[in-house]
Amino acid sequence: MSINFKKFVPRPGLVNKQGRLPDPAELVCIEVPKVFDQCLIKRCLVYCEGPDTNTSDCELRSDPLANPKRYISSRDFKLTLISVDKIPLKKPHGFKKIILHYTISFYSDYLDCDGKTKSEYFEINRTDVIGKFYCPDSLSQATTTLGEEICDNNLIKLEMVADILHGEILKDEHCDEVLDVTLGYYIVVKCELLVQLLIPAYDYCPVPRESCEEEPEEDPCEAFDKAPVPKFYPDQHLDPLFPDPDCSDEDDLD
Repeated sequence: MSINFKKFVPRPGLVNKQGRLPDPAELVCIEVPKVFDQCLIKRCLVYCEGPDTNTSDCELRSDPLANPKRYISSRDFKLTLISVDKIPLKKPHGFKKIILHYTISFYSDYLDCDGKTKSEYFEINRTDVIGKFYCPDSLSQATTTLGEEICDNNLIKLEMVADILHGEILKDEHCDEVLDVTLGYYIVVKCELLVQLLIPAYDYCPVPRESCEEEPEEDPCEAFDKAPVPKFYPDQHLDPLFPDPDCSDEDDLD
């Protein structure tokens, strides 16, 4: 059964029912970065002197602090890709050994003995090696309208989610008070290649409705009156008084 296109308003949204969309208006060719391969780097790093390892980093200790009281939290995580080395493998074709050089930076806030919040800047330099990564070279050569040749259509992209799992103020070997942090992060490494894809399309996205206006302030007593009555007691998680007969039958069969 065909869907009446006139009654359908194309817009971004969740497709939660099959057979409710009309046939597309056209097939269009778009140029987008397509992911050819990806892998996950998961690290939990603590401070340790010496060379960096998969579990430690020598830059996770702050400079000496003046009268620190306690660690608060960390913020403004930033990932910067410094360089990528791609070493072709003989077999299979298109696979490469990838060497990544990147930095992770963030600020850690702490409270001093005078009750003031201060910040310490951290930046760690990391190197990771992906032994086998499908990263094929583009078969075509591209150029722009300005006559500039695009030498490499192949892109290595990093996406990160990071957090400080623990922060501790302690004394170092020189009896100076420092902040040691434990950094946990996930990095998804993607190999992207600029390609042309043929996709179904309905039309250009419609102009959204006006929704950028400021919300009027609601009277707190009116909001209180509309709010549901809260629960007075927490949920109970108790064991049943009597055994489940289904479970007892299964036990007897065993």
